[in-house]
Amino acid sequence: MPKLKPAELILALDVDTLDSALQFVNKLYPKINIFKIGSQLFTAYGPRIIELLEQKGAEVFLDLKYYDIPNTVAQAVAAAARLKVKMLTLHISGGKAMVEAAIAAAEAQAKISRIKRPLLIGITVLTSRDSTAQEVLNLAKSAIGWGLDGVVCSAQEAVNLRQEIQKDFLIVTPGIRQTTDSGDDQKRTATVKEAVSAGSDFLVIGRPILKAENPLARTMELLGDLYGTRN
Repeated sequence: MPKLKPAELILALDVDTLDSALQFVNKLYPKINIFKIGSQLFTAYGPRIIELLEQKGAEVFLDLKYYDIPNTVAQAVAAAARLKVKMLTLHISGGKAMVEAAIAAAEAQAKISRIKRPLLIGITVLTSRDSTAQEVLNLAKSAIGWGLDGVVCSAQEAVNLRQEIQKDFLIVTPGIRQTTDSGDDQKRTATVKEAVSAGSDFLVIGRPILKAENPLARTMELLGDLYGTRN
């Protein structure tokens, strides 16, 4: 899997209502093309939110962090593939059998539906948790070895992964903040420039945009940092 360049911003739609989510999408698409749907929004509205985003032309990062017995995860991944999401997450700690079942299910469903299969991204250690570099590296090596397309990790860990894993894989980095932003409950944050320099491909940002007085202006600032057009 070749690295995607340049890096892309993903907006985490961690909001309470469908109306609020769609307001952000309407304001920010196509400046931001990929939107993360997590447990909060999906539990409340299910596939409907994905369908609405795709009708608009946006892409979906389904972040439900699947972790269960192999057959259950495989069925969930097949269902996500039918929804045509761009990418989804599952916990690497679920083990080799679970990961391989998920990959097989995604590939089979994509073939049946005649669509591109979703990118399967492994969760290493949540950025709200403390971790060691070795812990993240071990999980990432397992994930890539088993056939996942990439991993979720902080920018601090991305540098080490790029150096230690001599394969092409994607890195999704949450906890993106500007230097003036609060870290909230994220313990391992980074700026856009730091994450890109570390080797991240997708940068997930939520509250700094969602809580901004002017979300579009904040988005343009972040894109300026990403593409080097902001002084």
